[in-house]
Amino acid sequence: MPVTAYINFHGNCLQALNYYQEVFETEKADLMTFGEMPSDPDFPVAEETKELVAHAVLKINDGIIMFSDLPPDMPFIAGNNISVMVSGTGIADKLALYFNRIKDSGGTVVMELQETFWTKLYGSVTDKFGITWQFNLDSDEEQ
Repeated sequence: MPVTAYINFHGNCLQALNYYQEVFETEKADLMTFGEMPSDPDFPVAEETKELVAHAVLKINDGIIMFSDLPPDMPFIAGNNISVMVSGTGIADKLALYFNRIKDSGGTVVMELQETFWTKLYGSVTDKFGITWQFNLDSDEEQ
């Protein structure tokens, strides 16, 4: 069973999705706004919420990440409750590309890409949205 991360945003989910699509060279995410959801008279959607992302799925390599904006009346804690792992075999060049794109577009390096005791290549960087991304080369292969 695959594990999927779900990331909530505070009104800037669409901006984050566009950014991640560019970083990871993916197809556009499948998404639905709150305004596109079936109406429910018991739970009306406020005008200022209709353009926010209710649910989105972004495919990155062989995995997916799910995203949404939280409605304005729900509490929000920026990014510190999640990190996302990107890993695989034979993808050292891709890991370095992704890491550097996030780093160079306003990210903060937690740990530079480097050899560790468990892998030939690992690094961690927090992006401009407060999400921490870990990049890990699986197996004992060379960089």
